[in-house]
Amino acid sequence: MSNANAVALERPTGFMVRNHSISLMSEAPTQFIDVTDEIEAVVRASGVRDGMVVVFSTHTTAGVAINEAEPLLLDDMTRLLARFASREDEYQHDDLSIRTVNLEPNERKNGHAHCQRLFVGTSETIPLVGGELQMGKWQRVFFTELDGPRPRRLTVQVLGV
Repeated sequence: MSNANAVALERPTGFMVRNHSISLMSEAPTQFIDVTDEIEAVVRASGVRDGMVVVFSTHTTAGVAINEAEPLLLDDMTRLLARFASREDEYQHDDLSIRTVNLEPNERKNGHAHCQRLFVGTSETIPLVGGELQMGKWQRVFFTELDGPRPRRLTVQVLGV
């Protein structure tokens, strides 16, 4: 390695990592909560202009998805998730007479929500250029509630320069 390369690697780059948490309260058992405006506010406050934004759900019965904020489509997606894993189906996870791990007081029956989460990602990564999220015309970021209503938390990490 030449000295010129070594010096270039040692210079400060201005790379920043900013972490933020967004508190939410879902209002329905299954709900697509548009958090795009909140994420844009976090980006503005971060001072990062170019890089990426990671939006991450800290829950096993909720996720993050990018899609269109069209009410009929959101209803369609809710129905599709219910077809994948209906609340009315039986889940071993909900049978507290046989389940022995990860038990909490006042455990709710939510096996369906864990199974639905298999079809909704835990996170999305969005490019950031010139301080703007690089999303398509109709794209919005949704916190996807699968076991509400309940309080929730979303982690937003902004990385870049």
